[in-house]
Amino acid sequence: MLQDVVEYLVCPHCGQGLTTAPDGGALRCPERHTFDIARQGYVSLLPGDAHTGTGDTAAMVAARDAFLGAGHYTPVAEALAAAAPADARCVLDLGAGTGYYLAAALDALPAAHGIALDISKFALRRAARAHPRAGAVVCDAWRPLPVRDGCADLVVNVFAPRNGPELRRVLRPGGTLLTVTPTPRHLAELVGELKLLGVDGRKEERLAATLGPHLESAGSSEHDFAVLLDHEAVRTVVGMGPSAWHTDPAALAERIAGLPDPVRVSASVTLSRFVR
Repeated sequence: MLQDVVEYLVCPHCGQGLTTAPDGGALRCPERHTFDIARQGYVSLLPGDAHTGTGDTAAMVAARDAFLGAGHYTPVAEALAAAAPADARCVLDLGAGTGYYLAAALDALPAAHGIALDISKFALRRAARAHPRAGAVVCDAWRPLPVRDGCADLVVNVFAPRNGPELRRVLRPGGTLLTVTPTPRHLAELVGELKLLGVDGRKEERLAATLGPHLESAGSSEHDFAVLLDHEAVRTVVGMGPSAWHTDPAALAERIAGLPDPVRVSASVTLSRFVR
């Protein structure tokens, strides 16, 4: 719950710590900046001048919830949970979406609490309920994160933006960052047939350039598996990702109709570990 992680949060305006208001309906700092807790259980710690139009839409979040809930990416969640340091007590998920991967990490760390960080309020409405030891906070990954310096033992980042300086700041010395990125083989059978956005072949190079100046690389592993998707699952996997912004619905429906039902699709990701 949000109340369990307030000690790690800071005010986005003045940087001071937050406490829960006596009525339990808001967070407040010593300068009396106040942030209402939404009825769904999350809180927005975006500063007043922040732009909020880049997060996942309600439709994208619903698609992601349906696809992940069906278990298609369970091997990714299992690999992430297995790589989590056993002594982690504070876990941040940057770009958490619905909180699916944060919940998997917390299940593997029974003494830990977690914070789902995302700019989409639609995603965090679900993330706030993803795990009993998790809180959900609206923030912008490209601005200072509303969490204390060095508070995190583990940061999780799955298919999401990475802000190198902020990741270093929020990790404790010796803390771990686990990133999951798609390889060029990821969903390859759909990318060509459906004319989706492909994965940049230099993605790992760009990851190293983004994080290398701030954190030390501690190895990586590739995880490849196959998923069998019916046409509805194909629609949801397209709808939950970046191609949802760039695909004509009518043309997409026609192309999906031309696929086998179900269709066997390759999933391929790289799990990378970095240490402060």
